[in-house]
Amino acid sequence: MKLLRILPMLLGLFIFTACGEDENEYYLGGEKPSSTPTTQSNSTNNNQNSTSQNEYVGRLEFPHVRGGNSLVVVHTDTLNSQTKEWGVNYSLEWDTDLHAQRWCCYQMNSSLRQTNTRRYEGDRKQSLTPESPYPNDPFLDERYQFTVDPFWGSGYDHGHICASADRLASRQSNYQTFFLTNMMPQVNDFNAGIWAVMEAKVRDWSRNYKTLYVCKGGTIDSASNIIRYLGSGMNRIPVPKYFFMALLGETSQGQYTAIGLWIEHKSGIDQNTNVGTFAKNINELEELTGLDFFCNLPDGDEEEVENGNISNLKAVWGL
Repeated sequence: MKLLRILPMLLGLFIFTACGEDENEYYLGGEKPSSTPTTQSNSTNNNQNSTSQNEYVGRLEFPHVRGGNSLVVVHTDTLNSQTKEWGVNYSLEWDTDLHAQRWCCYQMNSSLRQTNTRRYEGDRKQSLTPESPYPNDPFLDERYQFTVDPFWGSGYDHGHICASADRLASRQSNYQTFFLTNMMPQVNDFNAGIWAVMEAKVRDWSRNYKTLYVCKGGTIDSASNIIRYLGSGMNRIPVPKYFFMALLGETSQGQYTAIGLWIEHKSGIDQNTNVGTFAKNINELEELTGLDFFCNLPDGDEEEVENGNISNLKAVWGL
């Protein structure tokens, strides 16, 4: 696939003051700064997210935000305990009717790949508290939080979308990956099998790029793409029939290439299956999911990046 060289984009970001790290506490956020940088819009992009109400949605990892009954939830904190880097950990769009995320997006780079902490383990005697294995998300409005954990006793795993292993550079960023908003129901041998293989592949790919922009999730927007529901009332959640990953790699020379992965959620998938079996170009993945990935790229560049020949893409991504 032809790699693109495009001009750097000034993304609308808030820069926050890093909070101190305490070995006995998990921080849930930082302090808003006294001032923010200016935002530069790109007039050649007709489908970019509007940053008028949320500066973060202009970041390259974001798909087009649906809005309506959905909320954008941005998780911020110390990203690297050694460098004290502070910023966006991961973001998601939360459907307040379905009680599930539509997608989760985040960045991978050399700083975020560092291993400075161990995987978070909560107190199983606690339930939906900050100390539980899968806490409620304090970044989500309290009226939308769970009153019971619908995963327990369901036969489904708490399936991470932003992987715990993608966020080991700080205690805080790893802890946030265990919020219930970052979980989707997955059968165990899918979660611990082929999904884990695909997650590891993403980490491997991130080493080839200055920044890897990741958007992942499970299908929730049509009845035909939902297997069943767990729980009831405010604790009722869908079980996706398919899971997806959309990946945009940026080189140190400012070149971009993108690939998508689409996989049915079921038991019995051999974890030795070549990940290339599930590869799609981004345009194909958008048709399957109904999502508009990497919409903050200028339109012409977005179209070319997303319509690559799949054979060429597999060669570029080593599949």
